[in-house]
Amino acid sequence: MISEEQFQQELELIISNAIREDVGDGDHSSLACIPEDAQGKAKLLVKDEGVIAGVEFAKMVFKYVDADMKVDTFIKDGEVVKYGDIVFHVSGRSQSILKAERLVLNAMQRMSAIATKTRFFVDLLEGTDTKILDTRKTTPGIRAIEKWAVKIGGGENHRFALYDMIMLKDNHIDFAGGITKAIDKTQNYLKSNHKDLKIIVEARDLDEVKEILQTDGVYRILLDNFDYEMTKEAVKMIGSKCLTESSGGINEKTIRHYADCGVNYISSGALTHSVYNLDLSLKAID
Repeated sequence: MISEEQFQQELELIISNAIREDVGDGDHSSLACIPEDAQGKAKLLVKDEGVIAGVEFAKMVFKYVDADMKVDTFIKDGEVVKYGDIVFHVSGRSQSILKAERLVLNAMQRMSAIATKTRFFVDLLEGTDTKILDTRKTTPGIRAIEKWAVKIGGGENHRFALYDMIMLKDNHIDFAGGITKAIDKTQNYLKSNHKDLKIIVEARDLDEVKEILQTDGVYRILLDNFDYEMTKEAVKMIGSKCLTESSGGINEKTIRHYADCGVNYISSGALTHSVYNLDLSLKAID
């Protein structure tokens, strides 16, 4: 996984690019009618139900826009919220609050939706040893906050991007000439380039699982589109040699059944690519 320093850099890039995109050469609506030294206060109002996420990110945004802004937090990331709850108050220059408003709301609404969906899946897995994973099926440019939201919701992050873990999927295997060749080439590549990256290999059937198990050094086997019986058999075959992950069309009706097959992880792109934003609003306080 990427380091904390790399993750912070990603967050800073998201904020700087979003402000550049939204503000340009100035928030002329505010500049036109609000004095530069005018002070104001606003509340983050919840108009929905779910798990709140993005409070700490919002603080980063406010600080980036104007270091003099102050945030008083009443509800923390990961807490369940309901209609009418107030998450925080922000106070400072009115122009600064308005400049940060849209980025804060866009990010928090998206992050809260992801955290809410993740918590839903986490609750479905309660009592099992299976963990829910996200994927790279994220919104281009804001992956860091979407994966952050998954963690806030109680899930775990898969690899962050192409550079922090090896994942040999069906196309890699086919282009490389088969599973064994793909793994051997990968291990030689890592050795020659002095890289220490974990290797995940996708299996499409039980024969491929057997072939993967003939090679050492695989961290996790991804059981792609296996049914329940195939999954149970694969888990039995793999034993403790490496970790297991189920993926492919798993939803709220089937996730518990896959967990009961004994897999270590279940990955779901739906955590980040199929969510409806939580309704939040930033309202001025008189």
